[in-house]
Amino acid sequence: MSSPVVVQGTAVAPPTQQQQQPHTGATETEHQPAKTGCNDPIFALLFYCNLGAIVAVAILYGPGTFDTATNNSGTDFTGLIYAVLVTGVISFIFSGLGLAFLMQYPAFMIKVGLIFVVVMSLVWCVFAFLNGSIFAGVIGAVFFLIGVCYARAVWSRIPFAAINMVTAGTAIKANLGVTLFAYLFTAFEVAWVLLWSVAFAGTLDTTYTCENGVCQNPSYGFLFLLLLSFYFTQQVLQSCVHVTVAGTVGTWWVAPEESGFCSKGVRNSFIRTITTSFGSICFGSLLVAIVQALRALANEARSNGDAAIFACIAECILACLARILEYFNKWAYIYVGVYGYSYLQAGRSVFQLFADRGWDAVIADDLVGNALLLTSIIVGGLVGVLGIVLSASTAFFEEAGEAATGVAFFLGFIVGLSICSILLSTIASGVNTVIVMFADAPREFESNHPELSAKMRETWRQFYPGSV
Repeated sequence: MSSPVVVQGTAVAPPTQQQQQPHTGATETEHQPAKTGCNDPIFALLFYCNLGAIVAVAILYGPGTFDTATNNSGTDFTGLIYAVLVTGVISFIFSGLGLAFLMQYPAFMIKVGLIFVVVMSLVWCVFAFLNGSIFAGVIGAVFFLIGVCYARAVWSRIPFAAINMVTAGTAIKANLGVTLFAYLFTAFEVAWVLLWSVAFAGTLDTTYTCENGVCQNPSYGFLFLLLLSFYFTQQVLQSCVHVTVAGTVGTWWVAPEESGFCSKGVRNSFIRTITTSFGSICFGSLLVAIVQALRALANEARSNGDAAIFACIAECILACLARILEYFNKWAYIYVGVYGYSYLQAGRSVFQLFADRGWDAVIADDLVGNALLLTSIIVGGLVGVLGIVLSASTAFFEEAGEAATGVAFFLGFIVGLSICSILLSTIASGVNTVIVMFADAPREFESNHPELSAKMRETWRQFYPGSV
């Protein structure tokens, strides 16, 4: 018999291995025991320093910002905080509805999501030509044709994506309490956006200067640090959901008797996420946050006309780099949550697994991501409309003049998109974990969940002959 794989937190490991890694199952893949203690602790410390710095800035510079009689810019920021609070709460509700709809109609949402991507490229193409931008229109047309070809090629594979989503949804329903932790981190995201908004407003007001009639806002240095802090924390919160779900689904996979609403598997996964695995989460999140902050600066520089061509090139390069890092994190965090590996060890292990089995093409067919993206955009759009409604009665937006509607919609859209992405990541994390675990522990799945295993094997053989 092949060597057992050890999954954190279950009670099914042999006594000789349980002291090193508390989970196990019989599978074809052998794993080295993860080291005990906290992984990548320096990055957890950096996160706490980041959080402490924003709290300090909010306390020192935030309170006076909301008094137009004493602040430097004369701007009333109270409306901004009020709008963020209201849109955050509404985003919380809409995100829950979106999650429920996705779990109920997975195949339908995958189809609509795929069509949405193609239609958006067509809209981009038409909009560019109507505005006289021939180059952008040609690029849009190319992406539209590629999208049509891609949709035609993968349309028959929608059942494959749907069965993965159904299996993930089954695991989440069996451990429904994990969604409470997703809501918890979503609530943390709302609180973080509010706290960061206060710190941002305080920094904006403190660094606002006017000399000889020339007024200046914060430098790119201040803006970079603020954006880095925002993206760093947002990525950590989203990744915490991912790792918690991965650990929970891994436990359900090899030890379904430990499943339940707030079962031991759910609780242990959450505890590991915020303790021993937290440094690894912060490691990957910081890498993505740095790239995202630099990309936002490049976008700002391009908008202001500062070396627009170079800024545009830098923005494109940074966007590609961010996608690569996010792609790496998506799979590495599964091994962090399931096996307790460090960040780099997890990344090497998961990609070696797929490379050995020739499943690189399976990863590429990320149809589920389109459905999740569409749902997040819909929620963001609805909350953006709410932001426009709020702008009519908020002094902060009135000072934006003709741009008030756009600013209000953008604020609501970003808040709604960020919060919804955290909550919907339970589905994405579940699907990714299912793909990894089906490669890593198919025998446990067949033994513990025979009906789902039979459906998955049939579907996988249909689209990826020889993969199972």
